[in-house]
Amino acid sequence: MSNDKKLLEVKGLQVAYGGIQAVKGIDLEIRQGELVTLIGANGAGKTTTLKTLVGMVKPAAGTIVYDGQDTARLPVHHYVSRGLAMVPEGRGIFPRLTVEENLLMGAYYRNDKHEIQKDLARVYELFPRLKERYKQLAGTLSGGEQQMVAMGRAILSRPKLLLLDEPSMGLAPIIVQKIFEIIRQIAAEGVTMLLVEQNAKLALKTASRGYVMESGRITFADTAEALLANEKVQHAYLGD
Repeated sequence: MSNDKKLLEVKGLQVAYGGIQAVKGIDLEIRQGELVTLIGANGAGKTTTLKTLVGMVKPAAGTIVYDGQDTARLPVHHYVSRGLAMVPEGRGIFPRLTVEENLLMGAYYRNDKHEIQKDLARVYELFPRLKERYKQLAGTLSGGEQQMVAMGRAILSRPKLLLLDEPSMGLAPIIVQKIFEIIRQIAAEGVTMLLVEQNAKLALKTASRGYVMESGRITFADTAEALLANEKVQHAYLGD
């Protein structure tokens, strides 16, 4: 359930890559407890936006306020310890570490060993397949299992805000269904989420609110229900 506290507020965000403006002055906000989605075509600037939110890319202009603090003043290595975690496109796992070693990388800054073990048990409950393969090298897993590892690792960081970049990419429909089941479960437990997803219909059916991004700009912002019913959005993104 969302409340009125703004966990993330982005104003006038601009990002440029080598002279090309990838993000052209966007505004967005996420309240605590919300599951918000950002949809749009490839190259619209969605991944660039996420990378900027976690400090991987520096903005050219605009402000990002996360949990009451301007992130321009926040060193990048403090993002995770302040509860901002990202599951990147392409998973970003450590292929030569075991499944469990990968998961524990999410808790590297934590000292509460007992709580870490509880969170690890929770991840194995959410993803029983990872429990079966906890000693296996992560690089030998299927794409779906690697996505589970990436999500489990993020859960072990105890995020206040979880950014998910294309969680369904390249996965079989049955695995996508499982991943989205888990996303809904994590959201129901109170974790705030920003979801970037190529499957716009699935994303809007999962989220409470959505933003549509086109060529570096936000062109629509509304409840997920309203966006699903919007004829322009249907025509451009929902295949209707």
